[in-house]
Amino acid sequence: MALIRKRRLTEQQQRRIQKQQKTRQEDLDTSSDLEGLVVQHYGRQLEVQALSTPDIHPEKPVVADGEPEPFWKEIELDSVWRCHTRTNLDLLVTGDRVKWQADPNTGLGIITAIHPRKSLLTRPDRYHKVKPVAANISLIVIVFAPLPEPAPGLIDRYLVACADADIPALLVMNKADLLKENDPILTLLQEYQDLGYEVMQTQSDGDLTVLSNRLENETVAFVGQSGVGKSTLINAIVPDAAQKTNIISENSALGQHTTTSTRLIGFGEGAALIDSPGIREFGLWHLTLDKVQIGFPEIENLLGHCQFRNCTHKHEKQCALRQAASAGEILPRRLDSYLRLIDEITEAQQKN
Repeated sequence: MALIRKRRLTEQQQRRIQKQQKTRQEDLDTSSDLEGLVVQHYGRQLEVQALSTPDIHPEKPVVADGEPEPFWKEIELDSVWRCHTRTNLDLLVTGDRVKWQADPNTGLGIITAIHPRKSLLTRPDRYHKVKPVAANISLIVIVFAPLPEPAPGLIDRYLVACADADIPALLVMNKADLLKENDPILTLLQEYQDLGYEVMQTQSDGDLTVLSNRLENETVAFVGQSGVGKSTLINAIVPDAAQKTNIISENSALGQHTTTSTRLIGFGEGAALIDSPGIREFGLWHLTLDKVQIGFPEIENLLGHCQFRNCTHKHEKQCALRQAASAGEILPRRLDSYLRLIDEITEAQQKN
């Protein structure tokens, strides 16, 4: 099969297309637009929660006696509608605030515009493209547990992603009741706390009042390895969330994927939880080296103090990072994690 190359557009053609899209958007009748929140997406269709209602509600059709009752869906506050989007809109994700229009005759809607985002969490997909995960997040909760065994390198990746998106992180060690005496995970938790990260412990079926209070007025994304109890925590905080949970496989000791799409669940006053599909790896190859550095603030402060400007931080005797690790000023495992990410990104950039 012949390879079909995508035609490159000139700058003039791109400007003309953008002008046409803007003109079409301005020509749309937006008088019946409503405020909405994207709470889940299914490919080209999304579920939108109504945050406002029309000033004048459409009237249900009157049918004569003996005729079948037509389908009709009232436009009510907080009702959820399956929606399509205008072709000229950017890719929408869970958490986006939008303008949309409802059709009570079909129970469907169409999204006409998107509000500016306060934040956007992204990750690269298998096709080497940056994929948005969720929008307008104000806090990312990184969940880990004694079982499955925590992966510090994955936690570090999440923290880099948080720093890149400028979203605060909360590290929650779940299933604390499974801890053994002198469990290394306690040292791991203390290390992150000493680095300045906010940490918290929760127990299986335990009291989550402290965590619930911390999440008030926040739009939160839960991330972490599969099986650490993200969906279970959400079920406990929001009992009607009806999230599916699974028991960890005894054979592999790895979590089973239970969440199939990113979903937003509102609770309390102005708070929302976003549960995203469990992932065991979090690629960051799309970031620049400078952006990786901000995810390791204790290392970033030492950069530029090595003897050689092109120091690899791997074998040089006068390397400020290696000297700091030997002196206990920074964690050797954090330095290893940083260098692995730098190598990963450098290799990916060379291939591209």
